[in-house]
Amino acid sequence: MVSKVKIGIIGGSGLDDSQIIENRTERVVNTHFGIPSDVLIEGKIAGVDCVLLARHGRNHSIMPSNVNYRANIWALKTLGCTHVIVSTATGSLKEEIHPGDIVIPDNFIDRTTKRVQTFYDGNELLSGVCHIPMEPAFCNRTRDVLIETARGIGLGVHEKGTVVTIEGPRFSSKAESNLFRQWGADLVNMTLVPEVVLAKEAGLCYAAIAMATDYDCWRETGEDVNVADVLATFKKNVTKVTDLIINAIPKVAALDWTETIEELGKTVNTSIMLPHSN
Repeated sequence: MVSKVKIGIIGGSGLDDSQIIENRTERVVNTHFGIPSDVLIEGKIAGVDCVLLARHGRNHSIMPSNVNYRANIWALKTLGCTHVIVSTATGSLKEEIHPGDIVIPDNFIDRTTKRVQTFYDGNELLSGVCHIPMEPAFCNRTRDVLIETARGIGLGVHEKGTVVTIEGPRFSSKAESNLFRQWGADLVNMTLVPEVVLAKEAGLCYAAIAMATDYDCWRETGEDVNVADVLATFKKNVTKVTDLIINAIPKVAALDWTETIEELGKTVNTSIMLPHSN
C-alpha cells in the first residue's frame, strides 16, 4: 500500500504566513507532551494535504528555549503528517554563504543546554529509552527534492551545511562564533535542535530550509548581528523560502514514500530499549 503524504510545515522567524494554505481550517491540538506553539492550520498546497504551525507562535511570543518542540512534533504526527519541512533563520559562518542565501542543511552540532530531546522519558505513553541514531540527521530524499526544486525554479541553494544550534536567546560571542568556524560549521541558529531529533524519533521525514540572515559576529567588519538586520534580511528574501516550499510540496507528494517511512519506523523501533525485570 502506497503511503499517503501529508506535510507539516513549521514556519520560523518571519515565515508563518497561513495564506500559503488553501481551504484553511484551524485545529486546536493538545498532546500528551503539552500544547503546541499555536493552533495548527490544516489545508492544501497544490492539492496536497498540509499542516502549518508557527514555531514561535503567530505573535512570535515564544523564545527558542521555551518552544514546546515535543508538543509541536507530536501534534503534527497526531494529525497524520508523514513529512515535516521547516524554515529557519540562521547566521552564516562562511564568507561564501551570504545573507539572503538558502542552505539545505545535512548535519548539526548541538550546543543547547535546557531542552528535552526525547519522547521516551519514562512517561506512561511511551515505554523504554530511545537511543535514536542521528546519521543521517535529515531525510535525504526530502532534501533531494528541495534541492532539485530549487534548481528547477532558478533558485541558487547551498546543497549541504552543518548548523550549530545554540540555546539563545542571546547571539554568540565572537569567541564562540570563531570556535564554531574552527569546528567546520556553516551556520548557527537557535531552533533546529531538538526539533530534528524529535522528528526522527516520531518517524517523520524531516528537512530544513535555512536562510542566512547575517554573518553572526566573526567578521572583522564591525557589522555584527542584530535583530533589526535579521528581520529585514528575512523579510526581503522570504519569498525564496515560500516559493521553494510551494513548488516542492507537489514533487514530494508525487513520490512513493512507503519504503522510506517503513525504514524510519524500523529505525525507531530498533532504537528503543525496553525495561526488563531481573
